[in-house]
Amino acid sequence: MLDAAGIDRLRTALTTARFTSTGIAERLGPQATAAVSRNDYRAALRRTGDGDPLDTLIRIFICAQTESAAAVSAALAPLPLADALAAGLVEPALGGPGLRQGVDLEPYGDDWWVFSDVPAHLRAGQPLAADHVLGVGGSSTTLADAVGRRPVGSALDLGTGCGVQALWLAGHAASVTATDLSARALRFAATTAALSGQRWELLHGDLAAPVAGRRFDLVVSNPPFVVGPGTATHVYRDSGRIGDGVCAELAAAADDLLTDGGTMHYLANWLHVAGEDWAERVAGWLTGTGLDAWVIQREVADPVSYVNLWLADASEGPDAHRAAAWLDWFDAQKVEAVGFGLVTLRRSGHSDPVVRVEELRQQVTPPLSERVDEWFSRQDWLRARDDAGLLAARYRAADGLRLRQEASIGEDGWAVDRQTVTMTDGLRWSEEIDPLVLALIGGCDGAMAMRDQVTLLATAHDVPESDLVDAAAPIVGRLVERGILRPV
Repeated sequence: MLDAAGIDRLRTALTTARFTSTGIAERLGPQATAAVSRNDYRAALRRTGDGDPLDTLIRIFICAQTESAAAVSAALAPLPLADALAAGLVEPALGGPGLRQGVDLEPYGDDWWVFSDVPAHLRAGQPLAADHVLGVGGSSTTLADAVGRRPVGSALDLGTGCGVQALWLAGHAASVTATDLSARALRFAATTAALSGQRWELLHGDLAAPVAGRRFDLVVSNPPFVVGPGTATHVYRDSGRIGDGVCAELAAAADDLLTDGGTMHYLANWLHVAGEDWAERVAGWLTGTGLDAWVIQREVADPVSYVNLWLADASEGPDAHRAAAWLDWFDAQKVEAVGFGLVTLRRSGHSDPVVRVEELRQQVTPPLSERVDEWFSRQDWLRARDDAGLLAARYRAADGLRLRQEASIGEDGWAVDRQTVTMTDGLRWSEEIDPLVLALIGGCDGAMAMRDQVTLLATAHDVPESDLVDAAAPIVGRLVERGILRPV
């Protein structure tokens, strides 16, 4: 959007004014900053009335106000106002004097700035253009939180948009490649990279098509995952594939994109079809890939809520005809709901890949990336041991476990009908357990091998030891996978 000299001048203006996350938070204070996150700009406007450069930048790019040309020129100096207008950073206000934002310029931490189109809520509900480029949002934040930040050689961002994921990748990857079908998005991403002092390889094309034949250590994607009949009206959300085809396509492409040991993370939507198990549907995407996979469903929406959400997201307004056509397609496909979640794939090279597709709708301890890394580490530990090896190990119960019991009263007093053990940290799983498993967990203090514990339990509960040994290994494996038991 600007040449190299213009980028340098704009960066100077922003850093001098302290138009950064920290600078804005200090100027506004915690209450006004929190209010801005809820799109309530009243307190922010009251705190930015003095007209210095930071005030002006906040009022234009955070609060979507119109400011005088003189104030804008002073705030952007040494970048000439004419250059800012030519690049589309600011534009003449509609119906009156002054200038307003032409793009969304969002500080992202203290060293990065993200360029994107102005959000719909700041344009009085004006419908989004077909080539609208989203800025930092809930989905991009979710994905960034899920990606581990270990150093890697090469990283790929499929469908980069304004470049949020690529910004993060550049912090721990020797090289970053990013693709997008939208030339407009690549223009924004190039500006984001340049202003934030980074260099990426930017390639135009549909998802992985521009990098055919190449492999990467880490691949991420926040793709246009919205499911439907294949109608493409907005490039940021619509892939043009029918149903959840784009998400299945990414799973199929992963093995050819990843180096040995490489990992791929992407957000996805999938259909819940009547008479089908949604988890089996998603697991089918991974058949024959040879990849380890952990797919977690974080949210589920009914078709009406889903359609209304995405029509509102693009500020399309109430459109009974379009909504009906979309819902009719869902009905024809017997779609009962749409799931949203995270797909993590790993090219481990093992002949027996681990594939898990499961519900994870409870709150987890952030960052999610640590939970993902821990899950795969536990799989590696389990895969290296047979049943005898599992029972030979010593374990410690996870910190903070809680036991919940449900009981009913009868002629002989209270009888426990159901009991669950719940983790209060990490993934916060809950597992229903029987008295023997409860005793097994309770005895895991790291001092005794599991095989010896089983012997003691068999004696204490008058159970044949051989039966308990046979049953213990899969139970221990499940508890280790969940993180309820931890090897020492």
